[in-house]
Amino acid sequence: MSAVPESAAAIASAVGSGELRAVDVVRSSLSRIETLNPVFNAFTDVTADRAMAEAESVDAAIAVGADLPLAGVPFAVKNLFDIKGLVTRAGSKINLENLPATTDATLTTKLCRAGGILMGGLHMGEYAYDFTGENAHDGNCLNPHDPGRMSGGSSSGAGSAVASGMVPVTLGSDTNGSIRVPSSFCGLFGLKPTYGRLSRHGTFPFVGSLDHLGPLARSAQDLALVFDALQGRDISDPAQPDRPVLSTGGELVKGTDGLRIAVAGGYFRQKAEPEALAAVDAVANALGVSAEIDIPEAARARASAYVITVAEGAALHLERITNRPQDFDPDTRDRFLSGTMVPALWVQQAQRFRSWFRAMMRGIFEHVDALLAPATPFSALPSGTKTITLDGETMPARPNIGLFTQPISFIGLPVVAVPVWLEEASLPIGVQVIAPAWREDIALRIASRLEQDGTCKAPVAARRAELVSQGT
Repeated sequence: MSAVPESAAAIASAVGSGELRAVDVVRSSLSRIETLNPVFNAFTDVTADRAMAEAESVDAAIAVGADLPLAGVPFAVKNLFDIKGLVTRAGSKINLENLPATTDATLTTKLCRAGGILMGGLHMGEYAYDFTGENAHDGNCLNPHDPGRMSGGSSSGAGSAVASGMVPVTLGSDTNGSIRVPSSFCGLFGLKPTYGRLSRHGTFPFVGSLDHLGPLARSAQDLALVFDALQGRDISDPAQPDRPVLSTGGELVKGTDGLRIAVAGGYFRQKAEPEALAAVDAVANALGVSAEIDIPEAARARASAYVITVAEGAALHLERITNRPQDFDPDTRDRFLSGTMVPALWVQQAQRFRSWFRAMMRGIFEHVDALLAPATPFSALPSGTKTITLDGETMPARPNIGLFTQPISFIGLPVVAVPVWLEEASLPIGVQVIAPAWREDIALRIASRLEQDGTCKAPVAARRAELVSQGT
């Protein structure tokens, strides 16, 4: 048997050509999960029997000439995605009393039809209301680059599983930054598509007007490969408009030629640690970007996103909060409780401002094709960190990890988080590449260019020391 490649694209090519069998790829992935998951706590459910059966089906299909873009690629999903035969946990204790799902989520089905192989469900913050990767019910999900630090959340397992090499790609959700934060902390490429681009059918919601789904991977090519397989109209999701599929894989070779790129200034240059600003500057320098554009009222956008989040989230969980408060993670419960007391007028004003902010940003994108901003204010925090100090102000850690992601998801813009390893840094940190609505191709092109020139990279954590010793 040939060695199993690390990337999804290379696996699909090898299995599709017959060089590798999908069953051998799956055995390799299961072996890594068995070895590494007890250390990092990324998986809550491993679907080993299903994975082997799917691998056999893929090998049989390839043998008769099937063309499967994700042939034999192992993947896993945040445990708010329905998996047939398993209870949809959504990171909670209460949900464990529900009946098992009878079908897979739409996006899981799409990847399996493309030849992907589901390996299981992944750790997450309770009900997706978390940026840390710490869960009172399931324990902490740890960062493969430093197990003493946070993986980031709420798509914690999605980040840890890819960074450790258990699987090459995962699916997560992003309401206020929950794909981009673990991508930053774990050193990955993560895509938050335009709001409504991908179907959310078969997933447990958090905030209906802010929830996005998307992939995490170790390369821009793998992101594009998976994103292209995920697209397509699903009438089961009423929030998904009928838009044509945007083929992005073939666009990566275009690089950044002709693109107008600027650094997001003002709010996005404040309350950031030096490594966050240095990462943005490194990306800007690599792209030859010197322009900086202030984003008016970004702080108000973040505040408005918070109001909408706590109000919609509390409304969804009101019965659970009322009847079973003791069964919540205390940090999650207290934030939902605060949401029950938000005046309706505040929510109305936040929604009005949202319309204004969306229109204002649309105007900015008439002059630029992409913006660069920090993904997180700092690299991964030590596990258990409760407070942080930014720009002389001490504040709670959990909500403020998403300082720079919330204003963007607030209006549903597509973003690719790209990983930067600063010179002599022991941890990665992410940069957001923000594009206009429905232009994921632009963000992916920029991410690919940064990867090709070595500015951004996402090595498997176990190989980090080896790569450093080799000077690569």
